[in-house]
Amino acid sequence: MNISAWLLKKMGWRFQINIPPTPKCVVCVAPHTSNWDFIIGELGIRSVGMRAGFLMKDTWFFFPMGSIMRSIGGIPVKQHAHTNVAEHVVEAFNAKDQLWIAVTPEGTRSPNPHWHKGFLHIAREANVPIALAYFDYEKRVACIDRIFESSGDVEADLATIKQYYSQFKGKYPEKFAL
Repeated sequence: MNISAWLLKKMGWRFQINIPPTPKCVVCVAPHTSNWDFIIGELGIRSVGMRAGFLMKDTWFFFPMGSIMRSIGGIPVKQHAHTNVAEHVVEAFNAKDQLWIAVTPEGTRSPNPHWHKGFLHIAREANVPIALAYFDYEKRVACIDRIFESSGDVEADLATIKQYYSQFKGKYPEKFAL
């Protein structure tokens, strides 16, 4: 048992992957209501010997934290800037043989019913699957659960994805808005 698996077990959490092996995917993660989500997610993915990159607000990339975040797969995102994060991530997918990128479409730990749709565009442009992953604090399970088959209709896909996530409880359920 590696240190990540040991820590998760000590914290009373289980981590599971229910999807077949895939070299590349966008991992849509929700509910995202606490900074603990990041820690549990990192411990979970590392407990099975894998790594996943992640998008995170650029303000977390200060010295020395920025070096640590980048070394574990962090990609800084400038909020409110007119940068094309999706294009940058698609380029990263095209340049690598293996890459998982975790995205929290809520974009915040506060209630936000207006989820970002960039992860859907990234997956389509990079021609990679979308894996739906969740945190369920009530059951203390983190799981990469299923592959989402896009219909090509972004609004309909987002509604379907939100419906899927309605069954899970974040650390602070009142901060999870669909």
